[in-house]
Amino acid sequence: MPRRRSYDQYCAAARALDAVGDRWTLLIVRELLAGPRRYTDLHADLPGVSTDVLASRLKDMERDELATRRRLPPPASAYVYELTERGRGLLPVLTALAEWGAPELAERRPTDAVRAHWFAIPLLPVLDGLAGRSGLQGEGTLEVRLDEGAFHIRLGEGEPAYGDGPADTADARLVLDSDTCRALSEGVLTVGDGVRDGRIEVSGEGTLAKVLRGE
Repeated sequence: MPRRRSYDQYCAAARALDAVGDRWTLLIVRELLAGPRRYTDLHADLPGVSTDVLASRLKDMERDELATRRRLPPPASAYVYELTERGRGLLPVLTALAEWGAPELAERRPTDAVRAHWFAIPLLPVLDGLAGRSGLQGEGTLEVRLDEGAFHIRLGEGEPAYGDGPADTADARLVLDSDTCRALSEGVLTVGDGVRDGRIEVSGEGTLAKVLRGE
């Protein structure tokens, strides 16, 4: 398969942009960081992308060893895309981009699409930092519920990770709205203050729930 156009610069940033600088590529990575996804699921959660562009970007990502395609065992018999270790290494890049772009979310435009799990990336460093400062031992799974849906975050040992939809088993649950999520990610609100102000509801009896409630 022929290579895409390159900046042809002996520069680490330019090389990175050769691989992920095309429109939609990093947003596909954002979706796949939530776990393996079928093509139809990716298309549904990337409003505005054409089928031709999505297929092209996925082929590019396979070629550049950012993602792989595999067939699920019966009875599913469907193909899913998932990130390689190299692809998962882009989480800090997306986290930094989310932090940089957070001020642009001050006002939601009428044309803006929204999915609950899009708030996971900016929340990851906030919640993982809180768990780390509180000395949380081992891993914990946190389910986050917004009006737009739910996602879950795995905190504790190793790199934090997230998945779309409710958790199979959650050690704690947060219920909040998207404006509160944005305030948390921008650092203008802490989890403890949100709980005390009634903007965040925490349920669960384990260590993670107690940490989030500030107990």
